[in-house]
Amino acid sequence: MCGICGCSSNELHHDTNHSHNHHHELNQVLIEQDILAANNALAVSNRNYLQQQNILTFNVMSSPGAGKTTLLTKTIADLKNTLPFYVIVGDQQTDHDAKRFTELNIPARQINTGKSCHLDAHSIHHALDEFNLPSSSILFIENVGNLVCPALFDLGEAYKIIILSVTEGTDKPLKYPYMFHHADAVILSKIDLLPYVDFDLKQCCEFIKQINPKTQIISVSTKTEENLVNWYQWLKETWDTQEHAAKNTNTN
Repeated sequence: MCGICGCSSNELHHDTNHSHNHHHELNQVLIEQDILAANNALAVSNRNYLQQQNILTFNVMSSPGAGKTTLLTKTIADLKNTLPFYVIVGDQQTDHDAKRFTELNIPARQINTGKSCHLDAHSIHHALDEFNLPSSSILFIENVGNLVCPALFDLGEAYKIIILSVTEGTDKPLKYPYMFHHADAVILSKIDLLPYVDFDLKQCCEFIKQINPKTQIISVSTKTEENLVNWYQWLKETWDTQEHAAKNTNTN
């Protein structure tokens, strides 16, 4: 579990038979504030570094099995000759996903979080130190599969991308509003399965826009390649915007 509460940490171990009184609840709030404040401060440092190096960074989040790795490997395979990709992968265990990227001859770094259910700014800071990314590149950070905790932890990214598969349920955005509220883009994946699942695509889009009217919604299938061009166009336009801004900054 995340550990924000502190109840699971060795330092704050307590008898499970005692009642959760007001004092304990106050401690939980203070612990959460301290952890998030420290994370946010380091995220600012990460963001400053990435912006100075003109590294366009995407924090890609979803529940387990929504298709993060499949979408990213497909994207990189199709666009790697025109866009400079690098990847940081977060999983509790194994380096299976990182290997899928390196098989595409794309530099990738695996972060194993152990019991933690999300990446944080500290882990990204160390990964960036080891990665030594070149300037003017694109970095995908594939977060741990989870629709709760990753939304709380700023990593220093420029954009947050949420992937939601049609197998997960139409009302997912309403159940996990904080995640969707901060999304710059929402990718509705596996739309080739729509004829076989009880998922209302139009209703889900309305729920997403209800929570976040400004987010970009793109429905795709990596299996049939339906609408992938729309996702690629958004990605390229985002890259071109950053490159244009970087050139103007250097000129001035």
